Amino acid sequence: MALILLLASIVILTLGAALSLKDRRIGFFASIIAILFSMLSLTGETYFYGVFVAAIGFLNLICLSISESQIKGIDYALVALMVLATVWVILTNNLAIILGTFILISVPTYVLVLTGEKLKLDVGIKYITFMVFATVLFLIGAILLVFSQSNATLYVVGYVLLILGLSLEIGVAPLHEWVPDVFAAADPIPISIIASLAKIVPFIVAFKILIATSSPITPAITLFTAFLAVVSMFVGNIGALTSREAGRVLGYSTVANMGYVLATLVAIVRLEFIYLAIAGALLQLFANSAGKIGFFTAIKKEGMGTPFTYALALSFIGMPPLMGFWSKLFITLSLVNTGYLWLAVLLVLNSAISVPYYLRLARELGRGRGVGIANLVGLLTALIVIITLYPPDWFLQGVKEIAVGFGIS
Repeated sequence: MALILLLASIVILTLGAALSLKDRRIGFFASIIAILFSMLSLTGETYFYGVFVAAIGFLNLICLSISESQIKGIDYALVALMVLATVWVILTNNLAIILGTFILISVPTYVLVLTGEKLKLDVGIKYITFMVFATVLFLIGAILLVFSQSNATLYVVGYVLLILGLSLEIGVAPLHEWVPDVFAAADPIPISIIASLAKIVPFIVAFKILIATSSPITPAITLFTAFLAVVSMFVGNIGALTSREAGRVLGYSTVANMGYVLATLVAIVRLEFIYLAIAGALLQLFANSAGKIGFFTAIKKEGMGTPFTYALALSFIGMPPLMGFWSKLFITLSLVNTGYLWLAVLLVLNSAISVPYYLRLARELGRGRGVGIANLVGLLTALIVIITLYPPDWFLQGVKEIAVGFGIS
């Protein structure tokens, strides 16, 4: 049934993209319908995950409507295709499909980054070059891990390549060189997609492969991941503190946030706590997505309502009971329970370091209350981060059930 719904969604997207050449609104509505169809394939435990993914996808579609893309209409289909990949990756344990979703989430961004109003060919080529290299590293690492079996050397090489590919893909320091430049120079709307929706699948794929291939030498090699996570947190937050251009600040903010999420991968050394790590990682990715969509829309439209920018900033900081607080709490608990207390302490320290630049962003991008599409996006993104006013035990329980089936076949 799920496969039939997926195929139906793809057919709808294809027809919508073709017909959007006559009227771009067709592409918009076809994309919404395709996303809604994909939601029907979700089971009880994946429901809340799917709702968040769909919400991020809908926000990306709304934001595209204010961007003067050269492929208006087709870009909607590309975003919807990314949503389908993000939904499908949680439903399958088939290795080929899992790796396919990794490619499917990355390739559309190559087109999107080149089609915004602020088109800079050198920026687009730089981004694509890094992404292709990242994909190659990740895929080679994944395949080596799957076939390493009892070969320790093959396992270590595969693990390192997978983590390096993941880090390059999402912008973890010190492999983040492309992030600040691309985020500052490219059109804010395509970048908001790259900074939000495109970050989810790589982590889910990494979790599934690392859990399935865990071995006795895993505890030793996870120190490599912990080191990269710490470097990324400090480089990202210090870089954001010392930057003034809003796009560049958000680029470094992404580097820091991806460091927080990368830290969750060390939890594979204690699989009984992996659900805490996955829940924390997903909530951090959703909070990061809402914040980046909101802030980049504010840059595009030269401001949005002050209450919305401050809500997003406080979530990024980790102010309870906003989503950013719960994500960091779950990540911290997973780190403490798996013996990485020092990493948990550094994560909390870095959250404190981030306070000044997030408040500065909220102040600079906030423009009163106002009306218009920027404030609509601001309202919707703020609603996402305040949904955890009701403690997200509902989300944690769903992830606990999902984590039982995490792996590959």
